[in-house]
Amino acid sequence: MGACFATTHWSVVLTAGDSASPEAQQALETLCRSYWYPLYAYVRKQGCSLHDAQDLTQEFFAIFLAKRYIATADRERGRFRWFLLASLKHFLANQWDRANAQKRGGGKIHIPLDEITAESRYRLELSHDTTAERLYERGWALTVLQETRVRLGEEYTSAGKRERFKQLESFLPGEQSEQSYAQAADQLGLSEVAVKSEIHRLKKRFGAILRAEIARTIADPNEIDDELRHLIAVLSE
Repeated sequence: MGACFATTHWSVVLTAGDSASPEAQQALETLCRSYWYPLYAYVRKQGCSLHDAQDLTQEFFAIFLAKRYIATADRERGRFRWFLLASLKHFLANQWDRANAQKRGGGKIHIPLDEITAESRYRLELSHDTTAERLYERGWALTVLQETRVRLGEEYTSAGKRERFKQLESFLPGEQSEQSYAQAADQLGLSEVAVKSEIHRLKKRFGAILRAEIARTIADPNEIDDELRHLIAVLSE
């Protein structure tokens, strides 16, 4: 995450909407990268082809950035992901009758994206009884977990423990570790007791970062626990 994400709660969203802030563009582009896949999955589920979904999602963000729709976000209305999805629905309603989506780039701001990975992920998560809204919610939940994992990995790297993190990250929530504590201990040259203690600290720090990630895009810090429960419920479906 960029330096502008050092603050918590809706301040990051407000920073992105403040054209006078020198950090606004970075905040906007970081938000777009974080939410691109959930919105892509929503558009794809509407019946759009792979390429049309890519074009529409890219065009949405180009307009979102150029016209600074984020400046209209109201923290009193709740969660940022709801605001973003409502903005996408409004965009689609205005664009749906176009025969061809405007191609990526088009002289506007372009967000570099891994579209092949996005489509592969979409196909893995797709099921006939999954609604577009559920795909969006699941995409959001998985993105939050990924952002949390990335930040935790950066902390370990900064502390000179990158290899230790790579060895133990499979024990984090959302992962399925195929190795035992004993195997991890053998790989790291530590005792099994030491590895268990390290994993405990790893999970505790993961939980703290996860709460901070969620806090960044909700209006009321008292809603963090509710949002965490919602995230777990979404991933359990």
